[in-house]
Amino acid sequence: MLMRLVTVALWLRAAAHDPDHRTTCLTYAAGVGIVQVGWVVVIFVNPPIWVALLLMVGLVVCELLVPWIAEGRARTPWHAHHIAERYSLLVIITLGEVIVGTVTAVSAAVEEHGWSLQAVAVAAAGTLLAFGMWWAYFIVPWARILHRHRDRAFAFGYLHIPLFGAIAAVGAGLHVAALRISGEAHVDDTFALLTVALPTVVFVVMLAVLYDALVRRVDGLHLLMFLGAVVVVGVAVVVSLSGAGLGVTLLITSLAPLVVVVGYEAGGHRKAAADLVRLDA
Repeated sequence: MLMRLVTVALWLRAAAHDPDHRTTCLTYAAGVGIVQVGWVVVIFVNPPIWVALLLMVGLVVCELLVPWIAEGRARTPWHAHHIAERYSLLVIITLGEVIVGTVTAVSAAVEEHGWSLQAVAVAAAGTLLAFGMWWAYFIVPWARILHRHRDRAFAFGYLHIPLFGAIAAVGAGLHVAALRISGEAHVDDTFALLTVALPTVVFVVMLAVLYDALVRRVDGLHLLMFLGAVVVVGVAVVVSLSGAGLGVTLLITSLAPLVVVVGYEAGGHRKAAADLVRLDA
């Protein structure tokens, strides 16, 4: 609530100092303020759960529509490299959830079995997942694409939402793995693996969708790389169903983002360079 109130105050300040974008700034302030009032009403009215869920979904939709409506009046000025940097920092912050999940899972493995092969495998898997997702995201020249095509900013912003969610969900999945290892979660190894594997697939797919949406072209090599990453996750699930331990299957899953990295470094970067040349044409 405090963050939204500060946001409203900043938009009002911007409206007072920027006559050319005053209507846009006031629209932002009004939209954010109205949505905040809606959230407060839901809290104090305390409706039945199904009504509350419907209201929350509606408020989320309204919140997402505020920038679209406001920017439709007059686009606010922004710096492409700065925006790309802000989103990159949010990716790094979200990757912290993966690190925390890894530490939790390793601690559970060590507490339950001591320093074993499973503990080492879990530690390596979590580290590789975080490192692989970081590398896979940062090899794409997001800022250069945005600088050339500012009209694709909404695609860049909105498609990051499921991307952030997938990264955070990987960290949550590692927490589930920790609870499984410690015996606190009444699920099997395959279920625990899926809580990590599925968001990893979503991350890989959303990274491909985000890139293709910005360059507006589906590249065969990039598609092959991302499909390879999905296959790796599928192999991990099959291996888990065959009876392999959670540490081993997590380690296999952690190779999925690295497939994208290796493919990009081997030849994908040339395709990306060609895309940038095409975008300049």
